[in-house]
Amino acid sequence: MKQMKNILLLLLLFLGYVGFSQDIITEFRQIIESEAKAGHKIINNKANINTSNYDITYHQLDWTIDPAIAFIDGIVTTSFTAKEDLSTIIFDLTDNMTVSEVTQNGANLTYNQNTNDELVITLSQTVLKGQSSSVIITYSGNPVSSGFGSFEQTTHNGAPIIWTLSEPYGAKGWWPCKQDLNDKIDAIDVYITAPQQYVSVSNGLEIDKNTKVGRTTTHFRHQYPIPAYLIAIAVTNYSVYSHQVPNNGKPFDIVNYVYPENLASAQSQTGVTVDIMNLFTQLFEEYPYADEKYGHAQFGWGGGMEHTTVSFMGSFSRGLIAHELAHQWFGNKITCGSWKDIWLNEGFATYLSGLTIENLDGASNFKNWRISTINSVTSSPNGAVYLSDIDTTSVNRIFNGRLSYNKGAMVLHMLRKKLGDTMFFQGMKEYLADPSLAYSYAKTPDFIAKMEAVSGQNLSEFFNDWIYNQGYPRYTINWYQPQPNEIKITINQTQSHSSVSYFEAPVPIRVIGSGGEVVDLVLDNKFNGEEFLKSINFEVTEIQIDPEFHLISRFNNVVLGLEDLVLESEFTIYPNPASTAILINKPNDIELENITIYNSLGQIESEISQKDQIDVSHLRPGFYFIKVQTNKGFIHKSFLKY
Repeated sequence: MKQMKNILLLLLLFLGYVGFSQDIITEFRQIIESEAKAGHKIINNKANINTSNYDITYHQLDWTIDPAIAFIDGIVTTSFTAKEDLSTIIFDLTDNMTVSEVTQNGANLTYNQNTNDELVITLSQTVLKGQSSSVIITYSGNPVSSGFGSFEQTTHNGAPIIWTLSEPYGAKGWWPCKQDLNDKIDAIDVYITAPQQYVSVSNGLEIDKNTKVGRTTTHFRHQYPIPAYLIAIAVTNYSVYSHQVPNNGKPFDIVNYVYPENLASAQSQTGVTVDIMNLFTQLFEEYPYADEKYGHAQFGWGGGMEHTTVSFMGSFSRGLIAHELAHQWFGNKITCGSWKDIWLNEGFATYLSGLTIENLDGASNFKNWRISTINSVTSSPNGAVYLSDIDTTSVNRIFNGRLSYNKGAMVLHMLRKKLGDTMFFQGMKEYLADPSLAYSYAKTPDFIAKMEAVSGQNLSEFFNDWIYNQGYPRYTINWYQPQPNEIKITINQTQSHSSVSYFEAPVPIRVIGSGGEVVDLVLDNKFNGEEFLKSINFEVTEIQIDPEFHLISRFNNVVLGLEDLVLESEFTIYPNPASTAILINKPNDIELENITIYNSLGQIESEISQKDQIDVSHLRPGFYFIKVQTNKGFIHKSFLKY
C-alpha cells in the first residue's frame, strides 16, 4: 500500500511538472509570435544607410484616427542635428503613405517618395555639420495595405480597434521615421485625435485631453530616448484603471487599458504587476520611467510587446506580465545595438520571468522552469545565441525561442552560478547604470566588459563557448573511494557541436551516502579527464550530475566504481535476479575485504566479510544495492531479489 502511495505521489508530481511545462511553452510561443509580428519581411527591410547622416532629437507626432477605419492622418515634426553637411534629408516611409506637404521654417520644400520606401526631402538651405533644424511632414494613407502588420484595424466584441506593433522594421509602414539601432529619439510628444467615445493610448505620461466637436485629442509626453520601433498607439473603447507602486515614497501609476468585456478578469490578474515591479526594483534598480508611468494596453495579438512605458498585451498571465515588464530595463532602457545581439533583449527578459518564479513561487518551481528551459535548448545539437550576418535576414532566426530566448536566459543563469549572486547582480546593476549604455544601445562585448570589470574574471572562454559558439556538453563521470574518507571523481565530456572544443564550466555534483548523507560540490572543470579528489566522511552510494539543473547539458552519465572501468566491467554478480544466493566473478588481482547490502531506503540489511558467495535467502523480495570494499576501492552493484 505504501509503495502504491509513492507511485501515485510521483505520478502527481510528474503531471504537475508537465502542466507547468506546457503552460510555460504555450505562453512562450505567444510572446515570441507577438515580438516577431511586424518583422516577417525583415529580409527586405534592413536599416537604411541613407538615414545615417543625422541624429533625431525630437518628434512631435500628431495623428488623427478613427478605429473603425483603416486610415491615418498625420503631421510629424522632426528636429534633427546634422552629422555632416546636409542639402537633403531622407526618412523611411512606405510608398502607400501619401505625403501632401513638407515645410521647414514655414517654407514649403520639394520632396519625392521612391520605390525604396524612402521620403527624400530637399532642404531650403544646407544644414551644416553640427547644426540643428526641423521639418514638418503632413501625410495620410491606409497603413494596413503596407503588408508589414505593424498597423492593425480590427474589432473586439464588436467594437473597433486600431493598434500598432512595429518591431523590428514596421514603423515606416505607418509614419515617416528613422528606423535603425544606432539613433534614439531624445523625446517625443504624441497627440492622438479620435472620436470622443474612444480612449487613446501611447508612450509616456498623459498630459491632457481636449474635446471639441465630438473629437478628443489626447496628449502624451515621453522624455526619454526611444527607438522608432518602440513608439506605439492604440485606440478603442478601453476601460481604464490603475495600480499604484509605492516606489520608496515616489509613487507612480500602473495604468491598465483593457477591453470592457475583460475588465473583471483583467482586474483580478494585473495586480501582481506591483509585486513584480517591486522585485525587479529590488534586484536591479528603480523602474527607468518612474516619473511617467507603466501600463498595459490590451490588443489583438496572443502575446505581448514591450512598448516603452506601456506594454501591449494579448492576455494578462503573470509570465507575460513579467516578460514585458522586464523589457523596460533590458530592451527599452538599454536596447540591443544590432539584431545579432537580440539576446540582450530577449534572453534577459526571459531570465527575469524565471527570476519571478524563483522569488514568488519558490525553489521547486524555479527548478521546473530550468528543466523546461534546458530541455528546449538541448532539443537540437546546434545553434548559437549570437547571430551571424545571414541570420539577421530571417525574422524566425532573430526571434528564435530556443536560442535568443531560452539559451540566452540559461547562459545568464550559468553566469550567475559562476560568479555568485553578489557579483552577478552587481554586474547587472552596473550594466544598467553605465552612462554610455543607459537609454542607449549595447552590444554583447559591452555586457561582457561590464561583467569582467565587476568580477575581476576573464570571461572570454565562457562567452565564446556559450554565446558565440554552438551546442552543449554531455558529461560522463567516473568515481570511486580510494579511502573511506575521500572520493575521486573524473570528468569526461563530449560536445554536441564541433564549434566548441571543450565547454569549461563549473559542474554541480551531488554526493549521496549510505546513511542518507548529502554533499553538494561544484567542480570547476576545464579539460577532458580532469580528476578531483575530495574529502568525504561517509560511504558513498550515488553521485548525481547537476541534480538542480543549473547547467546546459544533456544525456549525462555516471559510472560508479573503480578508477579502471575495464576492471569494473569485469567485476560481476550473478544470477540477477536472484532467489537464494549471489555469486561474485572478479579479476584475480581484486581482493574482497567487506560486503554491505542496502535496501532501497538505504538501510543496511547485512554485512559479509571476504566471501565469493552471498546468501540472500533471508531477504524480502525487492531491489537491493551491494557495496563491495576491495583492495582497489569500492565497487557498487545492484540486484533484484524474488
